[in-house]
Amino acid sequence: MNKLKVFTVIGILFTLIMGTLSHFTYEWSGNNPIVGLVSAVNESVWEHMKLIFFPMLFYSFFMSYQVKNQYPCISSAFNAGILLGTLLIPTVYYIYTGILGYNLLILDIGTFVISVLISFYAVYRLSISCRFKKIQVPLQIIVLLFTISFMVFTYVHPDFT
Repeated sequence: MNKLKVFTVIGILFTLIMGTLSHFTYEWSGNNPIVGLVSAVNESVWEHMKLIFFPMLFYSFFMSYQVKNQYPCISSAFNAGILLGTLLIPTVYYIYTGILGYNLLILDIGTFVISVLISFYAVYRLSISCRFKKIQVPLQIIVLLFTISFMVFTYVHPDFT
């Protein structure tokens, strides 16, 4: 098994475990506002997007360091994969709840797992193809904007009601 495959599998497991744990870390921390910046602070879909976003973001630094010499497009691939997985969470959630009229915990968990698998598959394929290398800077800016948005809107969220 090549290095990219090994680190991709490790990344899937890391993101699944850390994403699951980050669902609970805010409460476990006694509602520490610093922990809340990267963990879900409530049951909103917005907060659940953090469950994939931050573990993948943190893992991307590690994996990029490990394979950047063999796969120079790993950074652009990760930026695209992070955005894909993060946006799949609300997309799948709203599609299935729109059809059913309610949400189910098992489908919420399945949405998270499928989003992680699809996003890491994209990272793997884009690392090899270098298809998104040309748009690396815009992808980095979008990931940065997502990071800032998650942190700001955790505690200063707009009231849409």
